[in-house]
Amino acid sequence: MSGFSLSDLEAIIAERAKASQDQSWTAKLVAAGQAKAAKKLGEEAIETVIAAIADDRENLTYEAADLLYHLLVVLKIADIPLEQVLDELQRRTTQSGLKEKASRQGT
Repeated sequence: MSGFSLSDLEAIIAERAKASQDQSWTAKLVAAGQAKAAKKLGEEAIETVIAAIADDRENLTYEAADLLYHLLVVLKIADIPLEQVLDELQRRTTQSGLKEKASRQGT
């Protein structure tokens, strides 16, 4: 089991976002802005779904890594720390998923 965490990735993204765009894909993506980063996130989500439907475990693993990376870049640009997302997930686990989903129907 790896000791690498999403928090580690978040820290790496924050550091690479400060680098030169010539030397860092992350810096280039952050500089391009939220619309570009969100588009890449959407592309990665579609590729992840395709890999899942194809039952291609190796490619699904690869695409899931891309998806998580691009999600954290989008969160970085929006200045939303991963901890805030994890807090929301924790809040949701205090009730069943069906009840939580029903509570959002009115919003």
